[in-house]
Parts: sequence; structure tokens; C-alpha cells
Amino acid sequence: MKHNFGAGPCILPQDVFQEASEAVKDFNGLSILEVSHRHKDFVAVMDEAIQLVKTSLNVPEGYSVIFLQGGASLGFTISALNMMRDSKKASYINTGVWSKKAMAEAKKVGFEVLECASSGDHNFNYIPKNIQVDSASDYLHFTSNNTIFGTQFKAMPKSNVPLICDMSSDIFSREINVSDFDLIYAGAQKNMGPAGATLYIVKDDVLGKSTSSFMPTYLDLKTHAEKDSMFNTPPVFPVYASMLNMRHLMKNGGVQSAQKRNEEKASLLYNEIDNNPLFKAAVAAPDRSNMNATFLMTDESRTDEFNALWQENDLVGLKGHRSVGGYRASMYNALPLESVRVLVDVMKHFSSKG
Repeated sequence: MKHNFGAGPCILPQDVFQEASEAVKDFNGLSILEVSHRHKDFVAVMDEAIQLVKTSLNVPEGYSVIFLQGGASLGFTISALNMMRDSKKASYINTGVWSKKAMAEAKKVGFEVLECASSGDHNFNYIPKNIQVDSASDYLHFTSNNTIFGTQFKAMPKSNVPLICDMSSDIFSREINVSDFDLIYAGAQKNMGPAGATLYIVKDDVLGKSTSSFMPTYLDLKTHAEKDSMFNTPPVFPVYASMLNMRHLMKNGGVQSAQKRNEEKASLLYNEIDNNPLFKAAVAAPDRSNMNATFLMTDESRTDEFNALWQENDLVGLKGHRSVGGYRASMYNALPLESVRVLVDVMKHFSSKG
């Protein structure tokens, strides 16, 4: 068995892989890859996927759930365009790579971007607390979990301006209060499904209110809300696989139970990192991500030795991002506790050899 700690395309439950693979061969007499997105059988898939998002996250009335393409990278632009109002000012909390990319896209569509807080002074190894938001801002944007540096907002920021969040890497991993947000967007490929689908949860009151002079039809969320995510051919297979995964989530206790499992996995690994003299955490303790644990070796001369050991034990995807170095253990919803136990046992064994 491979223990997949990779930060990119998500690990999914084996029964989801099985059912999805069967549908590739036979969904309704045709492959899911060739069925018309207008066919009633796929319309039912889309309807169920949307309803499962609403149920699992307790999405209140007055919000639309939309499945699009383009990932969060397109979401940077879509969110900015749809939330542009009179001031053309936008406040961003800068917690690393993805925040900076979002800020750059907002500038390109005409915003004066205000960096209202940043953790860049310490290579983004903490979540900034002193957040000063210009009350004239059209919105406040933040990234809830940072895959590269391994930080996570444990409490969502409060503001008197509309709140936007890129939740690509921790959506469905913990309970949230959707009513706190005007717009949430998330790429599928961490906790929801395979790459190719992007989820938007948007307050209906903000749709169609953009003051941007540049608003392509496809980038207007109102277009897709009115067409139930069927304005053009949706990413059929990623939506189908996401639906199966959300079914699995709900059958196993929903987001509340997933949060408990994720907290248990994270606690087990961080406890080992903090108590093993050969390792140290890369992130300030209060802000450590439950999804992406980043850690370093205290004696880098033994790096090759440790790498060989974890690879021998069928652990994959542990190499850290170049911005941080060391190691990154991504523990998305479908990663079993047993995989974390294997990693911890390897770390203990490595320490005993020293």
C-alpha cells in the first residue's frame, strides 16, 4: 500500500475510485466520458453534486452553488471581477504564494490592491493577526489554508466589508459558517475530487452587481447561477467523481466527522515533530495547518538517510516545496490515520538509529 502525502492531486477513497472507474466504462450504457451533459442522467449528477455541497456545508438560503473550470487560478480573476464595486479598492491578507497570485490578478482587472496584513517578514510561517481593512474596500480576500508554507486560519477574519475566501486546500475538511462569506471558491483537487472542476459558493445578492467595464459572459457568475452550472459543457467527469466523494463524506459522518479525523491526524504528526530531536516544525504552533504539515530536519547531513527510509516504507509525496525546504505531509480528508502512523513510526525509527 502506498501512503500518499502529496500536496497536489488529492487522495480519494478507494470505493470512489472503484465506482468512478466503472462509470468510465459504463455509466448509463455509455461512458461517463461520452454522455451528453444535457442528458437527464448527468443533469441528475449535477443536481446531486450541488445539493451535497449545500447539505455538507450547511449552505443557507440565498446562496448559489456553481461548478466551473479553470481552478483557483481563474478564480482569482472571477472573484475580483464579480466583486468590483465603486471604490475599485480591494484588501488582501498576504500569506504567501497563492495570496500574491490573487493580488496580481486583481491589479490586472483594475483594482487598487491594498495589502492589509502580511506574514512575509518571516517567510510566511505564521498567520498575521493585526488586520487593518480600509472600510472603502470592495472586499477583503484571504486564503484559508496555505499548502506551500503550511499555515491555516483557525478563525476566519472579521470585517465590515464583503469577505472572499480561496478555500481550495481545506474546503470540506472542517466546519465553516458560509453566511460569513460573500464568495467562496475552491479548486476540486484537494478534498473534493480530481482536478478539472472548481466550486463557487456565492451570495445571490452580489450577482450581477459588478461595475467592471470588462466582464466576459463566461466570467460572470450570474451567467452560471442562472444556468445551473450548464451554461456550457461542464467538467463532466470531475463533477461526477466529486459527487461520489461527497456521497462518501456524508456516509461517514459528514464534515464534522472529517474535521475530527483531520485533527487527530494532525495532532499525531505534530506531536512527533515537536518531540523528536531530529525534526522541527516550520510553522508557528497556533497557525499550523491540519492539511499540510511542513517540517525540517535539525541535522540536514542525514537528509539522504531519512529520504531512503521513508521511501522504503512506501511513503510518497513528502518532499517539501522549494520555498520552505524540508518536508511537507499533506493530510487531506481521504488520507487514513494509518498512513500518518506509518510516517510517525518511520520518524521514531530514524531517531532511534541516531
